[in-house]
Amino acid sequence: MIRLSTIFLLFTLSACGWAEWPPPDGPRSANRPLVSSSSFVGASAVIVGKGDTVYGLSRRHRVSARNIIEANSLRPPYVLKVGQRIVLMRDRIHVVKRGDTLSTIAEGYDANMYAIARINGIRKPYTIRVGQKLRLPSGGSGTNTAKVAWQKPTAAKRKTITASRQTASKAVSRPPKRSGRFTWPVKGRVMSKFGAKEKGLQNDGINIQAPVGASVKAAENGVVAYAGNELRGFGNLLLIKHSDGWITAYAHNQKLLVKRGEKIMKGQTIAKVGSSGGVKSPQLHFELRKGKRAVDPLKHLS
Repeated sequence: MIRLSTIFLLFTLSACGWAEWPPPDGPRSANRPLVSSSSFVGASAVIVGKGDTVYGLSRRHRVSARNIIEANSLRPPYVLKVGQRIVLMRDRIHVVKRGDTLSTIAEGYDANMYAIARINGIRKPYTIRVGQKLRLPSGGSGTNTAKVAWQKPTAAKRKTITASRQTASKAVSRPPKRSGRFTWPVKGRVMSKFGAKEKGLQNDGINIQAPVGASVKAAENGVVAYAGNELRGFGNLLLIKHSDGWITAYAHNQKLLVKRGEKIMKGQTIAKVGSSGGVKSPQLHFELRKGKRAVDPLKHLS
């Protein structure tokens, strides 16, 4: 599940540049002779020169011999021919950014999440930290094509998140005073609790199982700061602003019964339980935030 904190913090994505020598465009001529692999160290591809071997290229360019063999589909005895173009598949590095999980990193590089965890010595619950450098397996495509494909949906997602953030941040009337502790928004079994989950995921709230059409009630007095379905993964979503900097979120609704800017009272029916936003069974995803920080709702619900 995409974390609701993306409303407040935009995704960032760094692009990696790939060098190739000689440049692939343009014909060679007498004034532009064939360049041997020793002419450029650090390239992503080279042209085999006289005396070059897989082992020699591996040492010179600091790329494992196995990566060279696999990337170029070489067969024993791995003899190279002068003029042959050899792709140099390097180990890649990703610096963890806020909001990253192993699953999103793996998807971005067309890699296997468990392979990333294995080569970096990361064990369950697959926790990573901002600024951490992760080695990426060479098995993924790792090409600009894969990155561009990933960047396109990410850019669309970022645009949607920005619009949702701007809508939610526009001034609404001051919320009424809180009456006391927050109350349960719906009756049902807690399917997923707050905190870290398997595969590097994080639940910033709780998921409560309830029948389709069950009434979702406001946990406290407040004012609707957002009502819509632009944030992918949450379906029909409500954000309610409360006094003292508190915010509650209600996701996966079948139907929203209140509009942005509307003042509501504690216990008022604001939506109907559904399974919008990609979940398979009817449920309510409920979050409680103090400012931008998500807190465990179970510690604050009466």
